[in-house]
Amino acid sequence: MRLLAAALAALALLTTVTACGANNKHPTQEEIEAELVCPTCHEPLDESDSQIARQMKLEISRGIAAGETKSQIENALVAQLGPDILGVPRTHGFDLLAWLLPFTGIAIGAVALGAGAWYWSRNRDSDEPPAAPGDPGLGDELERRIDDELASFDA
Repeated sequence: MRLLAAALAALALLTTVTACGANNKHPTQEEIEAELVCPTCHEPLDESDSQIARQMKLEISRGIAAGETKSQIENALVAQLGPDILGVPRTHGFDLLAWLLPFTGIAIGAVALGAGAWYWSRNRDSDEPPAAPGDPGLGDELERRIDDELASFDA
């Protein structure tokens, strides 16, 4: 049974990887336009109608017709217009920080919150407030009298 589950999981992973590779090999115009940004108006390329956006769309359609992959088309446009046209940061080099910093911050915050809660729960001695330094308390006789008075109210 475990072998069957492992085989199904491997098949699902292989199908996903193959689909991602096929997507890169045979991209669509809409898919590439959704991932790029117009350098003049800073809108997604599929929503922009500026002159440079029309030229970029023409370059994308030429690349698709020539059989180029999505990466080749995007790299050619980045080489011409710069990395500012990318709608999503790359996943290598300095741009990798855009992906790692939010998750790292969340993880550090969760660890700090957990450690603070653990420390707070372990260091609570009792529900009574701490006595002031040098306060001798009420004394045994006074406490006995208060207890007697309170007991008479309860009865």
